[in-house]
Amino acid sequence: MKIAIVGTGYVGLPSGVGFATLKHNVVCIDKDQEKIRALQSGNVTLYENGMEELFGQVVKKGNLKFTTSFEGVKDADVVILAVGTPPHPKTKEADMRYIYAAAEELAPFLSGYTVIADKSTVPVGTGDEVEKIIRQKNPNADFDVVSLPEFLREGYAIHDFFNPDRIVVGADSKRACDVIKELYKSFEEKTQILFVSRKSAETVKYASNAFLAMKIHYINEMADFCEKSGADIGQVAKGMGLDKRIGNKFLNAGPGYGGSCFPKDTTAMALMAQKYGVKMGLIETTIAGNKARKIKMAERIFDIVKDIKNPKIGVLGLAFKNGTDDVRESPAVEIISAMLEKGADITAFDYQATDNAKKVLLDKIKYAHALEDVFDDADVVAVLTEWEEFKALNIEKLASKMRHKRMVDLRNLFDGQYLRTLGFVYDAIGCVKN
Repeated sequence: MKIAIVGTGYVGLPSGVGFATLKHNVVCIDKDQEKIRALQSGNVTLYENGMEELFGQVVKKGNLKFTTSFEGVKDADVVILAVGTPPHPKTKEADMRYIYAAAEELAPFLSGYTVIADKSTVPVGTGDEVEKIIRQKNPNADFDVVSLPEFLREGYAIHDFFNPDRIVVGADSKRACDVIKELYKSFEEKTQILFVSRKSAETVKYASNAFLAMKIHYINEMADFCEKSGADIGQVAKGMGLDKRIGNKFLNAGPGYGGSCFPKDTTAMALMAQKYGVKMGLIETTIAGNKARKIKMAERIFDIVKDIKNPKIGVLGLAFKNGTDDVRESPAVEIISAMLEKGADITAFDYQATDNAKKVLLDKIKYAHALEDVFDDADVVAVLTEWEEFKALNIEKLASKMRHKRMVDLRNLFDGQYLRTLGFVYDAIGCVKN
């Protein structure tokens, strides 16, 4: 099949690589000329584990191409919309300008029957509006609009593309359903393909992300309880997760959720509910609690060095989670920003996200070229991103570089008992402090 994908971000590019690997002919369209030039030159423009090798293979075979022109949708069987829907700067609702602009620009180039698949996270009713825009711009176009929500985790997008928990298709015509069945034919034996109404599919993504965000906030509140009561959140979460009705995913206590999805999608869901006159107290409480938690975590780090004048703080991690270079709504960046307001002297290291963090934090902090530099004369080291590589650090050796042996581990990566034998003051989430 010929597939055109509008947008080359954290959804569009992995999806393009995935479909091209399945031997579809894919063209990715983006208005960012610099990004397209880089992709045409064979350079991957974002980090995703396992993507670079596949990218090189499909580009070499000619299955994946890139352009800035919407002429790329000509003769496409499926056009996938994968542009951003960030919070509107004023209303905080999902900003639909990019989706609607894409619909307007692609409409004149449609030829033959085409399925327009909305893979961006969009409010309920967006499919209706996209359909209306295309019909206005091209009354003779033969097309259907479907909702095809994405469930790709950043850092694991390639894995998730080939190993989906489910594929949800919101289609109101059998003709469109048949095209999407063909698109995902190779997945028929691997997962359930669920066909629902378009509005139901548009709701599934928001409902899923809001639920997961609430689960994260819940385990963080339980961690607070454990710290006061003497329980251990790791043991509590393990006991909870063995219940199949609960499951063990998203039960890792930490500094709060972040990234490009949960913050904006919970807010958008709450605002949509208000629009329809529906009270969603759990989501609203989760949003407020998650925002407050990041401030609380910054205060927690400062509390451990309150006896030191002008403390030097080392930070491990800038990305919102491991496996990605994305810093959008990153707890690490927000915690650092809160500490900067207190006049902190911060040196930070991240395996992938440093360049993106620099665009946000500018020169307000120091960026370590080597991980070991974070420990130089540090009064405390704060672990803010759960990179697996951190677990392999020789802490005994690095401790000798510190001015004071203190660590605030907001990801519970390290063995607190071992660090304490090295003379550390060690503070982790959901555990009794020493």
